[in-house]
Amino acid sequence: MNQSASVWLLILLAVVAANLPFINERLFAVVPIKRFVGGIKPFWVRVLELLFWYGVIGLLGMLFERMIGNTFTQRWEFYVTALSLFVVLAFPGFVGRYLLKR
Repeated sequence: MNQSASVWLLILLAVVAANLPFINERLFAVVPIKRFVGGIKPFWVRVLELLFWYGVIGLLGMLFERMIGNTFTQRWEFYVTALSLFVVLAFPGFVGRYLLKR
Protein backbone atom coordinates (compact mmCIF):
# COMPACT_ATOMS: atom_id res chain seq x y z
CA MET A 1 0.00 0.00 0.00
CA ASN A 2 1.43 3.36 -0.93
CA GLN A 3 1.59 6.35 1.38
CA SER A 4 -1.42 8.20 -0.06
CA ALA A 5 -3.71 5.19 0.17
CA SER A 6 -2.68 4.45 3.75
CA VAL A 7 -3.30 8.05 4.80
CA TRP A 8 -6.78 8.10 3.27
CA LEU A 9 -7.60 4.72 4.77
CA LEU A 10 -6.50 5.93 8.20
CA ILE A 11 -8.62 9.09 7.89
CA LEU A 12 -11.66 7.06 6.87
CA LEU A 13 -11.16 4.64 9.76
CA ALA A 14 -10.72 7.57 12.17
CA VAL A 15 -14.03 9.12 11.08
CA VAL A 16 -15.85 5.82 11.55
CA ALA A 17 -14.17 5.05 14.88
CA ALA A 18 -14.79 8.53 16.26
CA ASN A 19 -18.52 8.30 15.56
CA LEU A 20 -18.90 4.67 16.62
CA PRO A 21 -19.56 5.36 20.34
CA PHE A 22 -22.44 7.67 19.46
CA ILE A 23 -24.23 5.66 16.77
CA ASN A 24 -24.79 2.39 18.63
CA GLU A 25 -25.69 1.14 22.09
CA ARG A 26 -23.15 -1.66 22.22
CA LEU A 27 -19.89 -1.45 24.11
CA PHE A 28 -17.02 -1.26 21.59
CA ALA A 29 -19.66 -1.98 18.88
CA VAL A 30 -19.72 -5.64 19.95
CA VAL A 31 -20.88 -6.25 23.54
CA PRO A 32 -24.57 -5.63 24.31
CA ILE A 33 -24.96 -3.74 27.57
CA LYS A 34 -28.70 -4.15 28.16
CA ARG A 35 -28.34 -6.05 31.39
CA PHE A 36 -25.71 -3.71 32.86
CA VAL A 37 -27.15 -0.19 32.59
CA GLY A 38 -30.65 -0.58 31.20
CA GLY A 39 -29.72 -0.66 27.52
CA ILE A 40 -28.57 2.97 27.15
CA LYS A 41 -24.89 3.83 27.38
CA PRO A 42 -24.17 6.71 29.74
CA PHE A 43 -22.13 9.63 28.44
CA TRP A 44 -19.03 8.72 30.44
CA VAL A 45 -18.98 5.24 28.86
CA ARG A 46 -19.15 6.87 25.43
CA VAL A 47 -16.18 9.11 26.32
CA LEU A 48 -14.13 6.13 27.55
CA GLU A 49 -15.01 4.27 24.37
CA LEU A 50 -13.96 7.32 22.32
CA LEU A 51 -10.58 7.31 24.08
CA PHE A 52 -10.23 3.58 23.41
CA TRP A 53 -10.86 4.08 19.69
CA TYR A 54 -8.40 6.99 19.69
CA GLY A 55 -5.75 4.61 20.97
CA VAL A 56 -6.62 1.95 18.39
CA ILE A 57 -6.44 4.43 15.52
CA GLY A 58 -3.18 5.83 16.90
CA LEU A 59 -1.63 2.37 16.99
CA LEU A 60 -2.87 1.69 13.48
CA GLY A 61 -1.30 4.96 12.34
CA MET A 62 2.01 3.92 13.90
CA LEU A 63 1.77 0.58 12.11
CA PHE A 64 1.16 2.31 8.77
CA GLU A 65 4.08 4.64 9.43
CA ARG A 66 6.32 1.69 10.24
CA MET A 67 5.25 -0.08 7.03
CA ILE A 68 6.08 2.98 4.91
CA GLY A 69 9.50 3.62 6.41
CA ASN A 70 11.05 4.83 9.61
CA THR A 71 8.88 6.06 12.47
CA PHE A 72 9.33 9.46 14.06
CA THR A 73 9.26 10.07 17.79
CA GLN A 74 6.40 12.29 18.92
CA ARG A 75 6.04 14.38 22.03
CA TRP A 76 2.90 15.11 24.03
CA GLU A 77 1.93 18.04 21.78
CA PHE A 78 1.34 15.69 18.86
CA TYR A 79 -0.95 13.42 20.88
CA VAL A 80 -2.98 16.32 22.29
CA THR A 81 -3.46 17.73 18.79
CA ALA A 82 -4.42 14.31 17.43
CA LEU A 83 -6.92 13.82 20.27
CA SER A 84 -8.44 17.22 19.53
CA LEU A 85 -8.80 16.27 15.86
CA PHE A 86 -10.37 12.94 16.84
CA VAL A 87 -12.93 14.73 19.03
CA VAL A 88 -13.75 17.07 16.13
CA LEU A 89 -14.28 14.02 13.90
CA ALA A 90 -16.76 12.70 16.51
CA PHE A 91 -18.90 15.85 16.29
CA PRO A 92 -21.46 14.50 13.76
CA GLY A 93 -22.17 11.47 15.95
CA PHE A 94 -22.46 13.64 19.07
CA VAL A 95 -24.88 16.00 17.32
CA GLY A 96 -26.96 13.09 16.08
CA ARG A 97 -27.12 11.52 19.55
CA TYR A 98 -27.60 14.52 21.85
CA LEU A 99 -28.49 17.69 19.96
CA LEU A 100 -31.05 16.67 17.34
CA LYS A 101 -34.67 16.54 18.48
CA ARG A 102 -36.22 13.11 18.26
